[in-house]
Amino acid sequence: MRRRVVITGMGLVSPLGNDLEKVWLRLCNGESGIVALPDEIYHGYRSRIAGVCSDFDPEARLNPKEAKRMDRFSQMALAAALDAVDQSGIDFSKEAVERTASIVGCGVGGLREIEVQQDRLRDLGFNKVMPLTIPKIMLNAASSLISIYYGIHGPSYGVSTACASANNAMIDSLKMIRDDEVDLAITGGTEAAVCQLGLSGFGSMHALSERNDEPEKASRPFDKNRDGFVIGEGAGILVFEELDHAKKRGAQILGEVLGYGVSSDASHITQPDDQGIYASHAIKGIFRSSGLNPDQFDYINAHGTSTKLGDPAETNAIKQAFGDHARKLSISSTKSAIGHLLGGSGGVELIFSLLTIRDGIIPPTLNLEEPDPDCDLDFTPLAAKEKKIETAISNSFGFGGHNACIAVGRFKE
Repeated sequence: MRRRVVITGMGLVSPLGNDLEKVWLRLCNGESGIVALPDEIYHGYRSRIAGVCSDFDPEARLNPKEAKRMDRFSQMALAAALDAVDQSGIDFSKEAVERTASIVGCGVGGLREIEVQQDRLRDLGFNKVMPLTIPKIMLNAASSLISIYYGIHGPSYGVSTACASANNAMIDSLKMIRDDEVDLAITGGTEAAVCQLGLSGFGSMHALSERNDEPEKASRPFDKNRDGFVIGEGAGILVFEELDHAKKRGAQILGEVLGYGVSSDASHITQPDDQGIYASHAIKGIFRSSGLNPDQFDYINAHGTSTKLGDPAETNAIKQAFGDHARKLSISSTKSAIGHLLGGSGGVELIFSLLTIRDGIIPPTLNLEEPDPDCDLDFTPLAAKEKKIETAISNSFGFGGHNACIAVGRFKE
């Protein structure tokens, strides 16, 4: 019999805050964490808005000396991991640490540190670049620092598949537990690319919303008047655990990981396949992996970035995967409230999916005032709604054509 995988801990750092329950309340109340960026830094940029984790103080959450040795994306990941492990109740002094994994997704790594050290290189010379530059910017730093903190000796690595990074990391964790390689995994995603290089790089591609005068109105997934995504920062980390292992230690089970699907568009480095054909293959992979039929799924936390090409492509993918059942699904994009956390998105969004199941509340898609005719499913416009949810899917589709979808459900014996 295949080993079952459950979730026993969740932690996040987000533009709506860092306390899980407060963030969830704000999200369901339709609040936005998207703000204007300082004009003295971003004056003249095409996009001057972002989902910023303004409440996050790394030196208050972590050892101040150690925090200074990390880029912001790693600080956020470790802080979120601390909360997830605390909720799970795991005592690593009693665990077989070689049977625990630390697998964390990140799309671009230490972009902020690259900026800082490039300035030092230009202004002060090559011998003034800080010695910890490379360890701070490397994509695997977050997973490594988590493993070091807890003394984890099982698999530890970073995953980078652009905006699908967190989902791919969690899928790897799911497979390792199912295959009896490990019993526990600390997993999810993180990103901290709200900086001049991030805003200018994505801005030069015309990928970002330029609705600078109305930050809270800028992220408009599936709306006719959307003009691009809003960049955000944050981390979502979860504890995945083999069911019997969790039950033996008396853990509270928050949900079950049901299945996954992955695919590649193999068509363009930034643009999705507009028909959503291979994104639909990733969704269909969940049906095979979970053993559930399409009509047994209730909710989708959509990738829903608010881009002209991405939103209708995802709509097409959902229709192809679910057929007639697509119109019975509840769907929403929580990026409308926090922006697009890039490689960190999937971790935060899987947490939101679990809370949707727990509370029977569909979080809203903010700013969906005039639906795009090509996006004609139930995307939960403007306000949350109550609905009993047993199963949920979180979609993540990344630059490079990476498609990764993961499903969770209410735990049942």
